[in-house]
Amino acid sequence: MNTNGIFDNRLRPAVEFVPAFVSFAAAALLFLQPDWFLPILKSFSIYVIAITVTLGVFRFYQGTQILRYRASLNQLPRYVLTAKQIPTYRKKLFLGKGFKWTQRHSQRLIEARSPLVQRYLQPGIFYRWARQTELFFDAIPYFSWAASLLSSQSPLNPVRPLPEVGGNSYIHGVGLENEKNVLMNLGERVGHALILGTTRVGKTRFAEILMSQDIRRGDTVIFIDPKGDFDVLARMIAETKRAGRYDQFHVFHLGHPEISERYNGIGDFGRITEVAGRISNQLPSEGNSAAFREFAWRFTNIVARALTGLGRKPSYELIARYVTNIEPLMVDYYHLWLDQTAPNNWSQLVQSIEGSEDLMKKVPIAMKGRGRHAVALLTYVKDHGLFDAVADGLRSAIEYDKTYFDKLTASLLPLMEKLTSGPVGKLLSPDYEDLNDHRPVLDWMNIIREGGVVYIGLDALSDTDVASAVGNSMFADLTSIAGRLYKHGHTYGLPNSKEVSRAITIHADEFNELVGNEFIPMVNKAGGAGLQMNAYTQTLDDIEAGIGNRAKAGQIIGNFNTLFMLRVKNEQTARVLTDQLPQVRLYTKIAESRTTDNNDPDTEIDFVSQNADRLSEQDADMVSPADLVALPKGQAFALIEGGQLYKLRLPLPGKDPLLPRSMDEIYQIISERY
Repeated sequence: MNTNGIFDNRLRPAVEFVPAFVSFAAAALLFLQPDWFLPILKSFSIYVIAITVTLGVFRFYQGTQILRYRASLNQLPRYVLTAKQIPTYRKKLFLGKGFKWTQRHSQRLIEARSPLVQRYLQPGIFYRWARQTELFFDAIPYFSWAASLLSSQSPLNPVRPLPEVGGNSYIHGVGLENEKNVLMNLGERVGHALILGTTRVGKTRFAEILMSQDIRRGDTVIFIDPKGDFDVLARMIAETKRAGRYDQFHVFHLGHPEISERYNGIGDFGRITEVAGRISNQLPSEGNSAAFREFAWRFTNIVARALTGLGRKPSYELIARYVTNIEPLMVDYYHLWLDQTAPNNWSQLVQSIEGSEDLMKKVPIAMKGRGRHAVALLTYVKDHGLFDAVADGLRSAIEYDKTYFDKLTASLLPLMEKLTSGPVGKLLSPDYEDLNDHRPVLDWMNIIREGGVVYIGLDALSDTDVASAVGNSMFADLTSIAGRLYKHGHTYGLPNSKEVSRAITIHADEFNELVGNEFIPMVNKAGGAGLQMNAYTQTLDDIEAGIGNRAKAGQIIGNFNTLFMLRVKNEQTARVLTDQLPQVRLYTKIAESRTTDNNDPDTEIDFVSQNADRLSEQDADMVSPADLVALPKGQAFALIEGGQLYKLRLPLPGKDPLLPRSMDEIYQIISERY
């Protein structure tokens, strides 16, 4: 079998330097003493010298390639980009530096793991001495400065330590010679992207790189951060200022309500039933809890329909108020309804019924604790045969037995208490008539029309339930708006307005804490409205745990056309990538040696020896789950543009003078806007 091109054979001594030295030496002798070699044709010596030097340079270059390849397997060149240096294109998305992964790189990776070549992958003797000396000086207080010098990352330090990124550097080193900027077509982003990686391996940095480009490109950018990460908020402030879009920047942060805009998670909807869905979806749905959840949905829907009928915008505070005491809402709605449909004298008739001494004797037991006016209204409507769907729903709700009603709403009320208590309650249930509160009210449609940039901090570490409820409401809200944009465009409801096409890019960090039933239609259908979802999470199990159903988790994963895989610690998660890759043919060289004794006494040959290299081949994964587990920090595999596999490494952040340094500075910057 022809083995040319199968093995690079780079993990070996750099023997090319020997002929290079010989060539240079011969050229020097020809130059100094041409009479020794060409006594007759002295003028021809210049050509011989040129050929010899060329051969020496070529062989020297081959030797340096061997050394460079071995060095790249140990340590990658430092890669730093300041915020201004991150490239931004109109039709391309910059992902980092990298190369397209092929069979050749899988083959090189197999060769690098061979125990026969491990001596070439070990740091040099001076490096090992420097690390031992650094530890020695670090334990002596008066010589800590010497340890600092040895550990310095300055280019002037020849024994500077390797970056503490962990993993195997040679996973990227096998293709470093072909490394260049990796770009992806922007048209692929509507297919959504899933970014998987364990904690502290570079997901947030990757999000910053993508988000910086989105902001500069002029997209509507929404970053949903369950943790409330300071670094992300600071980065978005810096990037909006750099792009001249700070006036379009909005902040919603449950952990810092003082600087946060207000948001009514159930105030904007396409259909009234969405209000009840956004609230009831936060309740348990397993086992017997399903019946209570359905009742909570029905009751909340009744309240929401009545509020809308009265011309009031639903809010968590109003829902909580009327869930505990629906009678005032029922009275207000009946007055409005009867004023519109009943005879003019209905009010006098109700008053006469209310003044009847036998009124409370005729009502059911469940109505004994209700006010006389409410009972009189119900009696009047019943006697005159009047009907209204909303009014009838209120009637059915108010006729529930109080004890039975409390049991049915037992799971709903604690959630509503969390959503309406303290400063967070005022944040989530804005009082539109409060002129003393200068914080704007977040409106997704207005933000999309103006091309806004929004940071959403949900502070999930403080209260997971509230963070999940608000996050799911936002997803449901955005999905509803996507439906309107899909049908009517950005100028829906605005007369004589010119249509402006603008991408809506959503970055959902730790989205497993936010994922719910609202997320499925967003990734499934919202791409047609221009929504581009970038979801960041740690494992596949996190998605399944968040949604509570394996089939739904698979449905969500299946709607992400682009996949970025950083270091993961879960084999099932790693197989989300590896199972999508084709098998490749890998080769292994096996040295064989055999001897055969000769028993013929008439010959002088005692034995025959044979030495040979046997080439074996087998089908194997292009990238194995073990490779993904061993990835260094800041590196990833990318499956983009129809299954093309790229190996990426992300740039380290450089200094940014526009970056706020503390939360107090952010408070000051944002407070100036209000």
